Amino acid sequence: MKVYVYILESIEHNVFYIGQCKDVKERLEVHNSPRARWTKRYQPWRIVHTEEYASRSEAIKREKYLKSLKNIERFIEDIKSGKL
Repeated sequence: MKVYVYILESIEHNVFYIGQCKDVKERLEVHNSPRARWTKRYQPWRIVHTEEYASRSEAIKREKYLKSLKNIERFIEDIKSGKL
């Protein structure tokens, strides 16, 4: 079973969201829909990064690590520039 860790960026606000799921496209639709809870106030969202894992436990560990970072924007910049 493939599980994905994803990072979303609010298009209109300087806010990021990190999560994990089986279907990133479907999850993005939920984040951008009226059904969203926490993410509703920062809509619309776009995907800025995804990572694939073989198990949910691996994905949860990575999600926790990413959420612990002090500067997620720097992490994303480093990925885009090829530093990571």
